[in-house]
Amino acid sequence: MDPHRVVVLALDRVIPLDFAMPVEVFGGSSGLPYQVRVCAPGPTVRTTVGFRITPDSGLAALARADTVVVPGFEPHDEPLSPAVLTSLRRAHARGARMISICVGAFALAQAGVLDGRPATTHWQNTAELAERYPTVEVRPDVLYVDDGHVLTSAGVSSGLDLCLHVLRKDLGAATARRVAQALVAAPHRDGNQAQFIARPLEINGAGPIGELCTWITQNPRAEITLDVMAARCAMSPRTLTRQFREATGTTPLQWVLALRMDEARRMLETTDLAIDEIAERCGFGTTLSLRTHFRHRLDTTPTTYRRTFRPSGNSGLTTEREPVD
Repeated sequence: MDPHRVVVLALDRVIPLDFAMPVEVFGGSSGLPYQVRVCAPGPTVRTTVGFRITPDSGLAALARADTVVVPGFEPHDEPLSPAVLTSLRRAHARGARMISICVGAFALAQAGVLDGRPATTHWQNTAELAERYPTVEVRPDVLYVDDGHVLTSAGVSSGLDLCLHVLRKDLGAATARRVAQALVAAPHRDGNQAQFIARPLEINGAGPIGELCTWITQNPRAEITLDVMAARCAMSPRTLTRQFREATGTTPLQWVLALRMDEARRMLETTDLAIDEIAERCGFGTTLSLRTHFRHRLDTTPTTYRRTFRPSGNSGLTTEREPVD
């Protein structure tokens, strides 16, 4: 199979971190079926921190791209050149997957790619995006939005979350985990999570809270209530909640739910167990409970999640062999 062509469009005063994430995720690991190229309107591109980038090619590369990535740039509210906008529109019209990182969403919005679609951008700019482009359904409180062939991310590290999400869709969860490990990144953060988010499974320090978390991890099927956890730590529920939040950034019950959701996702990705068996093993008790939490946190069902992220014989990638005018 021909490699899947990923073209990163570097606009003037591109944000280096936004630019580096897709280049590294799709092009930094050997063995991935991507061909990554950098294109720009001119021979060099300024970054927001002063140094310049020399692209591989001009805008013509967008005519053969299977995936187009637009990193953030500043100032994001200035009109883009007709050549850039036309190239983005043509790529979208022929079916290329369109991705923006951070305020790169403003380029897709200018080109009309986001018209009538849900989208997000950095939390500081979501109100501006909604005001300037009223036909866009702006979602201000998520990490990223996957609307099929058009995907947008919030600011900074959420761009990495989106790139890893795309990797999971294309090549499966195992490959995404391997790349995330190499980048020392969380292998998966749900797109529907808030842009400001504690990492619920991180534990700062040991002591009673650490011991409690270890016990919960080893006994996912147990009936775990706030009173049960407080008793194990010889604390009142109020004291436990306060100390637990200091240690993990979240409440005890939310930590338990996050742990169970992570384990359920892992089982759906890596096993053939029935949904009801996974629900029981992960501590949800019933399939209905598992489905309810999947719908609330991931906006999907366990069955659809498994179909999307369980590795299969097909890579899930498509390529355009010839450009379409």
